[in-house]
Amino acid sequence: MMYVRQIFNKNGSEIIGQGMLSFIRHIVVFCTCLLLPATVLAADDIMSPDFNDEPTAVPLKKPDWFKLSFLDLREDLQEAKASGKKGILLYFGQDHCPYCKALLEVNFSRVDIARYTQENFDVIALDTRGSRTVTDLEGRQISEKEFSIDENANFTPTLLFFDPTGKEVHRMVGYYQPYTFMAALEYVADKHYLQQPFRDYLSRAESPEHEGKEGLNQRDFFLPPPHNLDRTRFAGQRPLVVFFEQSKCHACDILHNGPLTHQDILSHIANFDVVQLNAWSKEPIITPKGKRMTAGQWAEKLDIFYTPTIVFFDEHGDEIVRIASVVHFNRLNRVLQYVSTRGYLKFRNFADWNAERESREGLK
Repeated sequence: MMYVRQIFNKNGSEIIGQGMLSFIRHIVVFCTCLLLPATVLAADDIMSPDFNDEPTAVPLKKPDWFKLSFLDLREDLQEAKASGKKGILLYFGQDHCPYCKALLEVNFSRVDIARYTQENFDVIALDTRGSRTVTDLEGRQISEKEFSIDENANFTPTLLFFDPTGKEVHRMVGYYQPYTFMAALEYVADKHYLQQPFRDYLSRAESPEHEGKEGLNQRDFFLPPPHNLDRTRFAGQRPLVVFFEQSKCHACDILHNGPLTHQDILSHIANFDVVQLNAWSKEPIITPKGKRMTAGQWAEKLDIFYTPTIVFFDEHGDEIVRIASVVHFNRLNRVLQYVSTRGYLKFRNFADWNAERESREGLK
């Protein structure tokens, strides 16, 4: 595939014009699809409005090239450095997670992605419900489950990238399609994080994922502009949820034609102040913290690189949690429950709340 690092030279100058790039992109995508196994293409049903994100019936099998680790992350990092890798990649997953299934069976089934990952990173798998002892990079010993909560691995899969010094340099929370996922791998391996946020890096190329209907999807529950979201002078009466979207966004269309058509979701949404913003627009707004800027500037400040991103704020304008990846009914429904029941007042984060819920409901 043609990725971001192949489109610009080291000085940031454009090598290929957008018109030619668009033509090449469509040819490459077409040829790649012809070469992919039928099972890989079928697994991409996660990008359908009807995708069922219930837990899978069969436990997932991880790639055999994932590192067989004793879960001492200090040793893992040293071994990665000694072998010339760009760092370690922590994979927080669950055995029956449908989003993890998409990552393992769609993204990692692609030869280019699997090869590039192995060449640049040692991948260490962690179970967000697991009881194995992890020695983290600070030398602290803790269970996988507690480590996942402490690391804000709110959704599976969560991927944390650490450079050779042990510094976290990037994270991917949830499932992303192959184009965005490969761009993230290159962003870290080529150390672009030293110069720019991932949002800017990703925006420098025309993404094949930016295909869909023109304009934003309109819903009756979106509050109309002008958007004064300030909650510093007077606290809100209800939590606030902001949908950052954009035109020609296939994933946005799926959100509106799938999860946002369910009555359970709509019932929860009624408990929120709900705003939709174009993540790249110059629409003037006042943020929940009382700052005047455009919607695009706010999205940049929040480091939003994916649409739709759904950000939840409490009554005082503090961010509670965000969903910034592919999302379907069950995941969105759980987060809406967590926020609407004020779970954030009792638990450390969504992962902590969800772990307690799973324990209470006897989930394995």
